[in-house]
Amino acid sequence: MPATTHTVTNQAPPLAGYDVFASDPSLTEGVDRHAGPEHLPEIRAELSALGRTAGSAEAQEWGRQANENPPVLRTHDRYGNRIDEVEFHPSWHRLLDRAVSTGLTDAWGRPDGHLRRAAAFLVWSQVEAGHGCPVSMTHAAVPALRTDPELAAEWEPRLTSHRYEPGLRAAAEKPGALFGMGMTEKQGGSDVRSNTTSAEPLAEPGTYALTGHKWFCSAPMADGFLVLAQAGAAGEQGRPSCFLVPRVLPDGTRNAFRIQRLKDKLGNRSNASAEVEFDGTTWARRVGPEGRGVATIIEMVAATRLDCVLGSAALMRQAVVQAVHHAAHRSVFGGPLIDKPLMRNVLADMALESEAATTLGLRLAAAYDSGSEADRNLLRIAVPAAKYWVTKRCPPLTAEALECLGGNGYVEESGMPRLLRESPVNSVWEGSGNVQALDVLRALQREPAALDAFLGEVGRAHGADHRLDAAVKDLLNELADLEHIEARARRLVERMALLLQASLLVRFAPTATADAFCASRLGRDWGGAFGTLPATLDLAAVVERARVGS
Repeated sequence: MPATTHTVTNQAPPLAGYDVFASDPSLTEGVDRHAGPEHLPEIRAELSALGRTAGSAEAQEWGRQANENPPVLRTHDRYGNRIDEVEFHPSWHRLLDRAVSTGLTDAWGRPDGHLRRAAAFLVWSQVEAGHGCPVSMTHAAVPALRTDPELAAEWEPRLTSHRYEPGLRAAAEKPGALFGMGMTEKQGGSDVRSNTTSAEPLAEPGTYALTGHKWFCSAPMADGFLVLAQAGAAGEQGRPSCFLVPRVLPDGTRNAFRIQRLKDKLGNRSNASAEVEFDGTTWARRVGPEGRGVATIIEMVAATRLDCVLGSAALMRQAVVQAVHHAAHRSVFGGPLIDKPLMRNVLADMALESEAATTLGLRLAAAYDSGSEADRNLLRIAVPAAKYWVTKRCPPLTAEALECLGGNGYVEESGMPRLLRESPVNSVWEGSGNVQALDVLRALQREPAALDAFLGEVGRAHGADHRLDAAVKDLLNELADLEHIEARARRLVERMALLLQASLLVRFAPTATADAFCASRLGRDWGGAFGTLPATLDLAAVVERARVGS
């Protein structure tokens, strides 16, 4: 065929060689807003360095390779010895090394630690989402371990280390360690109190032998795991307790940690999710009081729920960036696709969703750093509400962004299918939508200070937008009616999350962004599908704010 038939025209160039942090106004402005001025220059420099790496072609290639070369389970060595190892592609280790060295497992106790980590998590997760699982669990394990000062003194320096070293060795011999967790079982799912894994006390105080299974155990090559089991001597009524299960014991021998299989799951292919068995000789150390396992691990759950918000926000941001980039460089029907009114409406609507998710995630991270009573109460209700809503919005947004690229978006090489496959995970992880909605109801019923803190946060924008004021009034009326409250929980939590987002955008976002969000999400003129914003809004300004480069 003549070579002229292969001339490539009207294709968007690769989106590479940019600073993922500096090119995101909602992220940079949020960091500037919440960070202490004495640490801000250091934080911005750290995030821009990470942002340039995240936007590089090299890092994007790491993400592709890690997903095209999934982990492989090796249950036995060539001689028949049980080894229970999972092999990962080198790019997986490159991604984890960059995450750990940047401090994505180090937030507790650092100045502005949660904010700087949240911003970095938002940046680096746009490269590849799967390796964020062990990063998140390692970060979240710290508050659970702190219920036992001796354990915390031993393990916290390893978990917050900025050095990554793969391979199974005694944790004391490694410069840093990663953690996983195992809570759910075949018969229970979110109902962890129905777990059947048992823990029988051993002679050494605080140590136990575990017998049972875990239906989902992600990152099985981590150095240790927090698990739930029913504690008590044989024949006694079990009490849910929390345990630390190391992969390798202090003497260098391997703990009994039988990987039965890797899950063939939806989502990323880079991470390994496994079914594991404890055979009665699995050594564990109790964390926190016996019978208080759920209470011990709840802070870990809360921290990983915030990471669900941040992870979904990162996916949405990357999807929007790719869609806007494509539309800016694609010509259709005589002009740039980005200038077509209907496409502009779709892009602007997605940009609103992305910015609202990022802004809310950073506010919650800053609340962890604050430590004030008001912020602690706010987190109790805002984290499950945000987790419910932001993770629910991720799949339709990524699907819409893929559609913006047309057939190009449906091809694996575009990266959009990987975003779409990953998009549902955070709504399932750490409790599905119903679990989050019921958790908000519990907080409303048992902790009135949480509602006060929520209303106080939303009320900071009182009088700035009449639609927001009217929506708050509607919410109060709904809260006053307790009839069928559980059946209405999803609707209630959705409205609460939207009010939080609207309040933040009204206070901190450009007028065009805040006006469009309130007009659609709080007004009566929103069709639900992306691209149904009122035509009278300044949509061009909203799209331009989401655009990377020229």
